[in-house]
Amino acid sequence: MERKIFGTDGIRGKVNVYPMTAETILKLGIATAKVFTRDNGKRHRIIIGKDTRISGYVFEYALAAGFCSMGMDVYLVGPLPTPAIAHLTKSMKADAGIVISASHNPAGDNGIKFFSADGYKLPDSVEKEIESLIFNNKLSTEHIPIEKAGKAFKMDDAKGRYIEFAKGSVNNISLHGLKIVLDCANGAGYQVAPLIFRELGADVVVMNYKPDGLNINENAGSLHPEYLSAAVLSHNADVGIALDGDADRIIMVDDKGEVVDGDEIMAISALHLKSINQLNNNTLVATVMSNLGLDLAMKENGINLIKTKVGDRYVIEEMKNNDYILGGEQSGHLIFSKHATTGDGIISGLQVLKIIRESKKKLSQLKQCMKKYPQILINVEVKEKKPVEELQAYKNIQEIESILGEKGRVLVRYSGTQNKCRVMLEGEDQKQIEQYAKDIVKKIKEEIGE
Repeated sequence: MERKIFGTDGIRGKVNVYPMTAETILKLGIATAKVFTRDNGKRHRIIIGKDTRISGYVFEYALAAGFCSMGMDVYLVGPLPTPAIAHLTKSMKADAGIVISASHNPAGDNGIKFFSADGYKLPDSVEKEIESLIFNNKLSTEHIPIEKAGKAFKMDDAKGRYIEFAKGSVNNISLHGLKIVLDCANGAGYQVAPLIFRELGADVVVMNYKPDGLNINENAGSLHPEYLSAAVLSHNADVGIALDGDADRIIMVDDKGEVVDGDEIMAISALHLKSINQLNNNTLVATVMSNLGLDLAMKENGINLIKTKVGDRYVIEEMKNNDYILGGEQSGHLIFSKHATTGDGIISGLQVLKIIRESKKKLSQLKQCMKKYPQILINVEVKEKKPVEELQAYKNIQEIESILGEKGRVLVRYSGTQNKCRVMLEGEDQKQIEQYAKDIVKKIKEEIGE
């Protein structure tokens, strides 16, 4: 069955436009409840968290109504990082967890992410089953007697539970003497993130921690690290940490004000774990979007690098299937599987700070382990997602790939959550790949541009 509402990371779209309407999300709640309430001998529970978008109220109560009508108890935790919901779902032995968030998207968008009882994102088969229930009109609450109706509770200690869990991921190491600039993106981490770093002893300067429901990700967070860079320099800080709207990704800034992306954080972490004999199977898992410089750095240090399709769920799947403990994306979704079941910006930041502490090196020194190739990424709004191989631009793509050879590459793919075509090129010459990218983008716009 072809996906109708699910993308690469749950459901996402513009608020009050299908599928992100109250009516559809109510049906989603009923359908999801039906899938997760097969054991009639127990009381079923689900955790619901959200980021700071004003539309979160709409979808939070629509979901709660759907679950309660099917006999599930709902625990509402309010604004909390996506990985916190994954942790709470697993630690509380709930049947499932849901996060209402559109991650790095603007406030006008929202989405729904799911976690199963083990804290991992739902497999494709379960998402397809939920869709089937919605679109085959198999939804009904008539069989639920009134005495079996679910209840909704506000969970007051959720923040404290996650704070202690995050600090425990680094054994409550002291960060005394480190000055950190923290950009919360006016998102889900705005309350817990500053407390975590401060309780470990760091001197923390906080940016973008006053959400108003509409300013999430607005000139803030991991999408706009240039503001963090300026702040690190002006405050003479040791490091900068930028989260995104739901705090499941991280971009860092070193002591010189230079951006340190997900690829560089993975390289630093992989080398450290190998040095202490803790890099399982001597392997790092990344995606096809990772920089060629990561390939070279891993090869030079005798570390295997496996690449998956774009999307942290595919990285996690590869890690689970083969007992790997480190993986992620260039964008900053990083998975330290000894500590978390999904990408966690705060825990990832803590792992890097722990390496800084133990190595007694600055982040600017640690990042020298990887030399990045020039890379350009252009997003093209499209009206349809015609297979790349069928585009008239495909011949041009093949010609450019031939010219670049082993010292460059071209990757053209569609976004799984938006009507966009992503054109990415890498090579030794920045001006050359910029021109090649413009040529490809021009042809794509002419054929399927919005």
